[in-house]
Amino acid sequence: MLACRPLLFTWVLLAVRSHTWRPCTDLLPLDLLSRVLPRPGEAPPTQVQMVQSSGSRGLRLTNAMATTLSFPASQIFTNCDHFPAEFSLVATMKIPRLRQKANEYILSVVKDGSDLLLLGLRVSEGRLHLVTTPPGFGGRSRIIFKDVGLDDNRWHTMVLAVSGQYATLIIDCGLPLELKQVRSFPNTLNTRGSRFFIGSRGRWRGRFSGLLRQLVLLPGSDATPRLCPNSEPGLAELSVPWVLKATPVQPEQTGLVYPYEAEARVTAGTHPPCSGPEQGQLWFDAQGRSLFICDGLTWRTLLQNKERLDYMEDYLDLYTRSETFDIEVFSIPSEGLFMAAANRNSRLGSGIYRWREGSFQLFQNISTQEARSWKHFTIDDQIFLVVANVREAEPELSFVYRWNWRRRRFLRYQTLETHAAQDWEAFQIHNHNFLVVANHRRGSDHNIHSVIYRWNPDTELFEVNQTLSTSGAYDWEFFSVGPYHFLVVANTFNNQTTTISSTIYIWLDGCFRTFQNITTVGATDWEAFQIDGRFFLAVANSQKVSSHGPSLYSINSTVYELNTLTQTFIRFQDVPTHSALDWEFFTVGDENFLVVANSHDGTSYSLNSMVYRWQGYEGFVPVHSLPTFGCRDWEHFSTTEGAFLVYSSATSRLSKVFKLRTY
Repeated sequence: MLACRPLLFTWVLLAVRSHTWRPCTDLLPLDLLSRVLPRPGEAPPTQVQMVQSSGSRGLRLTNAMATTLSFPASQIFTNCDHFPAEFSLVATMKIPRLRQKANEYILSVVKDGSDLLLLGLRVSEGRLHLVTTPPGFGGRSRIIFKDVGLDDNRWHTMVLAVSGQYATLIIDCGLPLELKQVRSFPNTLNTRGSRFFIGSRGRWRGRFSGLLRQLVLLPGSDATPRLCPNSEPGLAELSVPWVLKATPVQPEQTGLVYPYEAEARVTAGTHPPCSGPEQGQLWFDAQGRSLFICDGLTWRTLLQNKERLDYMEDYLDLYTRSETFDIEVFSIPSEGLFMAAANRNSRLGSGIYRWREGSFQLFQNISTQEARSWKHFTIDDQIFLVVANVREAEPELSFVYRWNWRRRRFLRYQTLETHAAQDWEAFQIHNHNFLVVANHRRGSDHNIHSVIYRWNPDTELFEVNQTLSTSGAYDWEFFSVGPYHFLVVANTFNNQTTTISSTIYIWLDGCFRTFQNITTVGATDWEAFQIDGRFFLAVANSQKVSSHGPSLYSINSTVYELNTLTQTFIRFQDVPTHSALDWEFFTVGDENFLVVANSHDGTSYSLNSMVYRWQGYEGFVPVHSLPTFGCRDWEHFSTTEGAFLVYSSATSRLSKVFKLRTY
């Protein structure tokens, strides 16, 4: 915002009575954190703790430090006593989830003796506050940014820029949030006889419980252009103290030894979950002799015995309750690996299977109506499954089930009205949990609304948040690129043809808005994945249907890549498929693979589904051909016995598990 609006600098050079007026301080970045740390050769303050978390170092401030991490304002305001009227504050921090009504100060400027707060930057649950006490105002002025999601136990870099009546917050080089104040920031905020406190409100009050890596005041300008764009926006650097650099100065060079801690918990066993609470946790895969770290989304390899895929072994015949449209593989802590099968037969219901002694065994049966798909997700420590049901008569109801720890079963939790639902997608944005349903049709009309639901933490129920117009929606896929969040829908049919647009939506200002339309042909699935920092989307095209001519099943499916220059997904590779219904991306060692579910070629359901290996410039190259029958869905999973692929059949009770043999 400051870059777009002309800056009315408080400090300008002008001639007044033949004297040159100077700014109160240098118009350069002022590293506030370094000012409270010792210089080389001085002893470190008591109980200052340097912590390495999620691969980066920060300082943890303890109660004993609340009065020592401060310095007089006169150290930086050398020419006069006024705080700059236009400035930006840059902070890099990692804050654990804050409890309700907790207020923690990142920075404060407090009057000596009177405990008067002149300026404070503090965080609370989901919010960031800038508090000032303007001269002659008779009270405090507050700027509050809501739903900013800083307290999610991840590293974030924020830039708060203030100019006149406007305050702009940018987190992780994302979209700016701008607020307009009733009054302009005071240009005569006198700091004489005051102190800067780092990580507290002064003395013991408002202590900051997180990790602080960077705290910089930039007078007179917005720091955003100096930081963004950045390949690691959550750790963007303007000025970081030397002790926190990636390659710190050795103690013998400085005489300093900081108490040091590395936040690391090691989990063994089968593939554990990796989400926000597990960020920074290590997982040792004993069978694969590999070590991984959770980045909050996926397990990243630290050390690995590099495996290569040799061949696929026909490992297990799995007979389900009836024909299976979808399978969902998931883990429950202390319980093991499970698979939910979405079965066609309403009378028999759908089965939940548990992996025991090298095979899936029926664990629980749930009553369903021509189930099309299952989705597993977690909210805090609660574990859920949601099913997409199809029923010819109104009302059509789909159900959310919650795992009951005492009864060790999934129990019905919430009922949601759907219309020929084909798919559910669960995702999280800024600590808010969402579900979106792919409503396929209502009666014979395929042009209807699909619905996004948002979890209400007070009622602990999902509530309608937004509706989106779709045409025969078949699948939703959520993915993120840096700080941006996307949803893409697979539109199948618009009552006339299958050659229609499928839409990518982007999260802006609290809702999803159209980002890009891509022409698809009976789209049934999207698969989002990354390879070496490149972002891809693969669409499964099922059939070409129009009012003229016969239906075509042997058509191309397409892989798209995000072009960072045009900021659009562009066609990367066409892949010949036969009524493709699903893509599944998986890795073996350093190699990346896609497997497609070929279901029908116009005459037969007995087809080979292909496995493609990523070969760089060549794109995806076919390397394995797997005989399948009516293949509907693929899932990749790992156990102590190895890595597997399982496919479901929409035309037979028989599904198959293949074991990935490596060397």
